[in-house]
Amino acid sequence: MTSVSGHMQNYEFPIQYKSWSSTPPDALFDAPLVKNVTKDMVKVKQNLEQQSRTHSVLIIWTDCDREGENIGAEVRDVCLRANRNLRVLRARFSEITQTAVRRAMANLVPLNVLIAEAVDARQELDLRIGASFTRLQSLFLQNRFPTLVDRLVSFGSCQFPTLGFVVERWRAIAEFQPEKFWKIEVHHNRGGMNTIFTWSRVRLFSERAAAAIFEEIEESGRAKVTHLESKPKSKWRPFPLETVELEKKARMLGLTAKDIMKIAEKLYTTGFISYPRTETNIFPKSLDLKPMVEAQQRDPRFGAFATEILQNGIDPRNGRKTDEAHPPIHPLKEGSGNGLQNLKIISS
Repeated sequence: MTSVSGHMQNYEFPIQYKSWSSTPPDALFDAPLVKNVTKDMVKVKQNLEQQSRTHSVLIIWTDCDREGENIGAEVRDVCLRANRNLRVLRARFSEITQTAVRRAMANLVPLNVLIAEAVDARQELDLRIGASFTRLQSLFLQNRFPTLVDRLVSFGSCQFPTLGFVVERWRAIAEFQPEKFWKIEVHHNRGGMNTIFTWSRVRLFSERAAAAIFEEIEESGRAKVTHLESKPKSKWRPFPLETVELEKKARMLGLTAKDIMKIAEKLYTTGFISYPRTETNIFPKSLDLKPMVEAQQRDPRFGAFATEILQNGIDPRNGRKTDEAHPPIHPLKEGSGNGLQNLKIISS
């Protein structure tokens, strides 16, 4: 067994297209591309080549998402160039447990070429769009504003629209003009229960008008309920946890999204939870949840709750999103032992 660390290769333009002065920005949309191993990954590539020459089977265990599939394809290509007789297989898993590893080993499959090529397409688009618009706006703004000479004004196809949202929200806050308003509420206490009747007009921006209506109400001295309508209220169970929702929950704990993901990654690598980067909030039917709930019975904090779930039947409320790669984030073992207590996580 050996390892890699992320992508080994990057798309680049040939050297004749790297001059900003002689290459028009729009030429980068049609320019040829080359994919080279990055400098910090040369030794990783050499290690893979060396291992490939002495083996007959390559099993890829990268993360089972799009990026992982693409990294696996990079590993495959490097290894096959060193030994074209290698048999290449793919292990699919979503958690680091003995059961999941054994199941993946017993059900090896080929790499998904279409998913790997989808990442290649995205990388190519990112490079062409980013490079062309970065050159265009940098050269334009440098000519117009002397203070920006020799300054790079970068463009990212995802970052730039996001920056627009941030600026739009900043402007809305900066330009907001607070205005006083007045409203009328009726509080009625009966039998120890306090009921608040809200005003259908909600608020008035004229204190004089609100005061006049209030005086009229006080003079009448009585109020009559003319209609009573009751509606059932349901408290829905939460959907299975996915990454975005996990980051939202981090605020309740006073943590940033970066901090919560660092903690989740540590819990994942030590086998406490499943893979924390997922867009799925649907538990697949193939995932046996019973052993995971049974494991929580040993935890003094959640044991009774886990037992109740087992007695009533495991029936999670599923959402509608799936990335077809990872299940929702879920616990794999109970955390009352020394393993979790001794886990050291340093957050920013």
